[in-house]
Amino acid sequence: MVDKPQRGTLFGIPYNFERPSAGRMLSSYWQPGKGMLVEKPFGIGYTLNLASWRSWIVLLVAGGLLWNERQKGKAKEDEAEADDGPVEVIVD
Repeated sequence: MVDKPQRGTLFGIPYNFERPSAGRMLSSYWQPGKGMLVEKPFGIGYTLNLASWRSWIVLLVAGGLLWNERQKGKAKEDEAEADDGPVEVIVD
């Protein structure tokens, strides 16, 4: 039986299914001198390079959008609780 490769590229997208180690995880997320996206230490595709300032901007924007969305949800819940009074229904 032929062993399947544990890492490589498929249609230009990298994959790596080798067992991850702590050192490899740290070195793959922090690569000074590389671009904003780097190969994932485990799995398929790319991930953010935390040594790049652009990655931190992306994380801040994503966090701000998530915070804003949760605040809107809380405001809608508060509005729905305020409208829980009796309702009059007229049937002809």
